[in-house]
Amino acid sequence: MAKYVNMAVQNPPDGFRAASPLFLREPEIRRGVELLYFGYSHLLRGIDEGLAKQGLGRAHHRSLYFIARNPDITVSELLRLLGITKQSLGRVLNELAERGLIETRMGREDRRQRLLRVTEAGAELEASLFEALRERLSGAYAQAGQNAVTGFWAVLEGLVPAEEKPRMPHAGKRG
Repeated sequence: MAKYVNMAVQNPPDGFRAASPLFLREPEIRRGVELLYFGYSHLLRGIDEGLAKQGLGRAHHRSLYFIARNPDITVSELLRLLGITKQSLGRVLNELAERGLIETRMGREDRRQRLLRVTEAGAELEASLFEALRERLSGAYAQAGQNAVTGFWAVLEGLVPAEEKPRMPHAGKRG
């Protein structure tokens, strides 16, 4: 069941420093890099324990997340989406399959294709991991307010080259 956050809150968090009008100078860029690094690191720490209990890591989570979001994604599409080596992805997919978290089928038109989808157990694990991410992000979103969230999304989308954007399943979508 989806939980909603009241995005009407517009108050910046205590100690929050607004961007300088000179936001393209080195100190401001460095602050952004550090905030991205630490924010991402702490966001994922919230799921590391759940992954460790399963004997899995972040690469497993990324694969599971995108397979769950894109049923019947091909291995080659997942490779392009994740930007990792075929060998690394192969190891991850084998482990997920051995644990009964994903299943592989042959392509309908091209039998050489391997289509991936999560199993019921995989969907449950992905949902529990997502819940931890959702709690953290929704709290930060609520604290920052709707305009800040929209700006944050715009900055993140601006980091993705134009030719990569079609691979982003939900970029630019509303709601």
